[in-house]
Amino acid sequence: MPPTLKYLAGYSVTVTEQVQQLVDDGKLREHLLKKYPISHQIRTDKALYAYVIELKNQSLRKSNPLSKVVYDDKIDILHQALGLHTFVSRVQGGKLKSKNEIRIGTVFKTAPLGFLKMIVAHELAHLREKEHNKAFYKLCEYIEADYHQLEFDVRLYLTCLDLGGKLY
Repeated sequence: MPPTLKYLAGYSVTVTEQVQQLVDDGKLREHLLKKYPISHQIRTDKALYAYVIELKNQSLRKSNPLSKVVYDDKIDILHQALGLHTFVSRVQGGKLKSKNEIRIGTVFKTAPLGFLKMIVAHELAHLREKEHNKAFYKLCEYIEADYHQLEFDVRLYLTCLDLGGKLY
């Protein structure tokens, strides 16, 4: 696997060869722009919080509440992740208090809305399923029906960014 395709490590040779051809021909950026011509406008933490809460209320009403949702510019560097869901439990007085937080990599501040929704769906699914198992991915698909295609396209997007091809 060429180092330029590090985000596609789990995919078949056929798929990676097709992507490598797009890279070699200089057409990966063009391919993504054709499919996703505009980026979303959810640029602030406040707007992100509102977006995530709306999606949570549509899909996972009875899940635990979220105390914080923010863009985090340190995520991809420190955790090699695109988003993080953290669950913190503390004893306060005689009660056990818990907080759920979602942090989204700042790389998604200027991405297509579908990419942001896929990352948010992934992190929201962790409210119910901690492990990446079959039930987890079923929940991701429930929140975003096109989850798997969007995940693949996010990998193409990250490859494009790695090659210096800013999308927007």
